[in-house]
Order: sequence, then C-alpha cells, then structure tokens
Amino acid sequence: MADDKKTIIVFSGDLDRAMAALIIARGAAAMGNEVTLFFTFWGLNLLRKPAPASVKKPLLDALFGWMMPRGAGRAKLSKLHMGGLGTAMMQHVMKTKHVPSLPEMLQEAKEFGVKFIACTMSMDVMGIKAEELIDGLEYAGVATYLGHADDANLNLFI
Repeated sequence: MADDKKTIIVFSGDLDRAMAALIIARGAAAMGNEVTLFFTFWGLNLLRKPAPASVKKPLLDALFGWMMPRGAGRAKLSKLHMGGLGTAMMQHVMKTKHVPSLPEMLQEAKEFGVKFIACTMSMDVMGIKAEELIDGLEYAGVATYLGHADDANLNLFI
C-alpha cells in the first residue's frame, strides 16, 4: 500500500542534509512505514567504511577515494563549516542535547528496517567498490529506485 511507503534519495554527504534524511527516515519507519534510502553520488560517502579497504583500483578511482570523506563520522556541515569549527560545534550541541550522531542515526535506521540502496552507476563513476562500503546494503540502479518510488506516496531528494 503506497500510504505506508516512503523513498528518499540521499544525494548529499553533508552532515546537516544527511541528518535531515535520516531523521525523516527513522521517523517514518517508527510509524510503521516501509522506507527506502537511495544513496547516490556524494551521499555514497556516508556509507563508506571508516578504515580504508584493500581494493585494487585504477589511479583516478584511487584519487577520488583519497579525496572524499570516509564514512558518516567525517561528514561536514554544508554551511558554516568554518574550517571544522562549525561542524565540531554542531556535533557538541547534538551530544549535549542527546541527539544521536550521524553514524548512530544510520545504525538506528538499519535497525528500524530502513532499506539502504547504493547506486551502482554512481559507485562506478566515483570509483567506489562494494568492499569499501558498510554491510547490510543493497546495490541497484535507478530503475530499482524508480520502482520503489512508483509504489510510494512520498519521494524526497536530499
């Protein structure tokens, strides 16, 4: 039933935008909705393992991987980052107000049954291998996302 299905495209790897996507996803899942998060382009960085994986890549792919943040714990604010000070302040306020960190939100969303799909075309373009991403993901292209979106009553792009 479409009333119980939500999809969110996670295009950004920014802390504040990722938090918005995960807060909405966790809330919808807690209300009994089936939720699908489709991670594409910069949003894939949120799914990267914090430690580098031992995978063989062409030079350009390796350079991309070296330049991009590795995991949700390294996400930065989209505005007022201020060389890391703004991000640190936001993380401090979140902690003092007992708001889960971004990595904790990802884990909770998975525990709530939120489906995580990594966009395979974006992975290929950005040189990201499945071995570099966290466990518990599905891998698919845009047609799979569109199938989920067709069945949902809410589709967001964050």
